[in-house]
Amino acid sequence: KTSWSDAIEKIRIDAFQIDEFRPKQLSAIKFNSSKQNSIVVMPTGAGKSLCYQLPALVEPGLTIVISPLISLMEDQIRSLTKRNIPAKHMTSSSPKEETNAALNILKDKNSDIKLLYVTPERFAKSKRFMSNLQKCYADGRLQRIAIDEVHCCSQWGHDFRPDYKFLGILSNMFPNIPILGLTATATARVLNDVQKILNIPGCLIIKSRFNRPNLYYTAIEKPTSQDDCLSILEKLLKHRYKNESGIIYTNSIKDTEEISQGLCKRGLKVGCYHANMDSDARTKVHLKWHDKHYQAIVATVAFGMGIDKPDVRFVIHHTISKSMENYYQESGRAGRDGLRAECVTMYRMQDVFKVSTMVFSSVGSLDHLYGMVKYCLNGTYCRRQLIAEHFDEDWGESDCNKMCDICCQTTNNQKEITIDSHIKTLYNILENADKQDTKLTAQKLL
Repeated sequence: KTSWSDAIEKIRIDAFQIDEFRPKQLSAIKFNSSKQNSIVVMPTGAGKSLCYQLPALVEPGLTIVISPLISLMEDQIRSLTKRNIPAKHMTSSSPKEETNAALNILKDKNSDIKLLYVTPERFAKSKRFMSNLQKCYADGRLQRIAIDEVHCCSQWGHDFRPDYKFLGILSNMFPNIPILGLTATATARVLNDVQKILNIPGCLIIKSRFNRPNLYYTAIEKPTSQDDCLSILEKLLKHRYKNESGIIYTNSIKDTEEISQGLCKRGLKVGCYHANMDSDARTKVHLKWHDKHYQAIVATVAFGMGIDKPDVRFVIHHTISKSMENYYQESGRAGRDGLRAECVTMYRMQDVFKVSTMVFSSVGSLDHLYGMVKYCLNGTYCRRQLIAEHFDEDWGESDCNKMCDICCQTTNNQKEITIDSHIKTLYNILENADKQDTKLTAQKLL
């Protein structure tokens, strides 16, 4: 008789062609297979999906995977299908026949499907889905429930999604079925909140270190004019990152189009990617980049999750991220092959005000943004250490190993700046505006 450990090793080699487990993967697989609740926190690209995909093949029954993004699901299904692993997905855009087929998987005792991917709104809005899922549970076929991007449950997370709130019913509705939460970015506060929302208090938290030692972090001041910004990007792509693949992130569709067009006019092969493009156009751009016809994609944050391209050598943020969590996840799309890659942030104060208006209505979002501002304006403190502090970790000099611009400085860059004249000017502007009954935004003031 084959032991559980032997079965795990056989599937690791035969189905997934993986030489060895990454840190914490085997611990997560073992614990989840013991039918207990857990949350796995691993960096982007560290192999979180394997923590539920592999045990799904070892044990009889069906694993339900809840994921917020259709593109992420489609990439996972493509990857599993290539490995001859039976998996299906059900989304709001699925044709009626596909939806019916997926719903029947839940009722069919003879179905060979091992993983069914669904969006969280199914639990909130589809009575038929919930009825079929209860039938699956009653038949003893429901193996586990995996919740990807589990930080979306919490309003304190950087990507709160209301539909995730409904997932709190699962632990009561399906007792003894293990719930596995997965995230790349969650602070202690978010993890505590997630446990309360999902009704899994005191569950095991399996946490890898957040440090990505192969990523070099740097921040540069961003010029006022778009033309000067394009010159910086052109220089980087033609020289420092010549013949290398990368991503340039912006915060608006307008910037995405302007920058991609501007770089194309300067002789660079880049694509444009944002949510307003139709699905076929986005897929075409993605594939051209994946096949190296495009050196870079200029994109909003709609691009990136579920993208399987290990040789991304640079990620440039043309505008600062909304939070350190967002930045860590977006910049973490570089260097998934373990080789050196660079993460560049371009920053200016005008952008801070622009981004603050975008996030103002969300709980805690301004605090998140200020963490990112601190990261950019810092001129003396290891950038990696700032990331570590944000995620409640403590890294020493050896953890950075001169892999950020601050630690590479040969001299102390601290400068003493006299701000008396700036304060006087600011006071005069505000006084004159008050006399003329003129309203000033921070953007206007700058």
